[in-house]
Amino acid sequence: MDTVKPEKRSQVSAKRSRDPLPMPVARALEKLGADLALARRRRRLTQASLAERIQTSVATLRRMEHGDERIAIGTIAQAFLVLGELDKINGLLDTAADGIGLTLMNQQLPQRVRKKRVTPESGGL
Repeated sequence: MDTVKPEKRSQVSAKRSRDPLPMPVARALEKLGADLALARRRRRLTQASLAERIQTSVATLRRMEHGDERIAIGTIAQAFLVLGELDKINGLLDTAADGIGLTLMNQQLPQRVRKKRVTPESGGL
């Protein structure tokens, strides 16, 4: 009896089938990775020691430092915590400083605010 095994897609072929990231996103991830590597070196941490502290492998840390888009945000957040920079993640999309969101909300405000009429049917006193 001949059985056919399903083919496994390697990570390389899976990556090729995805659409590439927009260049600004790819550049931002590469910069984030380079900045994380620089922060690690300034603190005199080896890749092995940082990887152990953030509970990941050295290979994953290397990919993170090269800007790999497959790294989980949780792993990046743990690296920020170990490096003492977790407050940077807290302020990433601060809604109080979201200029675009505030502008859009302001555009939807009514021109005038009118007092509601109270009728006996509405149940108002």
